[in-house]
Amino acid sequence: MANPNVKSKKDDKLTLTDGLKNYFKGVKAEWGKVTWPEKHQIIVETGIVLFVVTAFTIAVYLMDIIFKGLLGLIPLR
Repeated sequence: MANPNVKSKKDDKLTLTDGLKNYFKGVKAEWGKVTWPEKHQIIVETGIVLFVVTAFTIAVYLMDIIFKGLLGLIPLR
C-alpha cells in the first residue's frame, strides 16, 4: 500500500515552465523589497566615481611620462 505522505519522484520534478513561473514570482516579490537610492545620492556618487577615475587616469599618464623619460636616460650600446 502506498504512503500518502511520501511524494513520488514524478511530483518532485518541475517542468521548465513551472520553474520559470516560480522564479519570476520570486523576482517580483523581492523587487518590491528593494530600497532605491535618491536622485541626489546617485548624482553625487556618480560625480565621485568620475573624479576618481579621472584622477587615476592622470596619475597613470604622468607616471608613464616620468618612466619613459627616465628610461630614455639609459644609454644604449
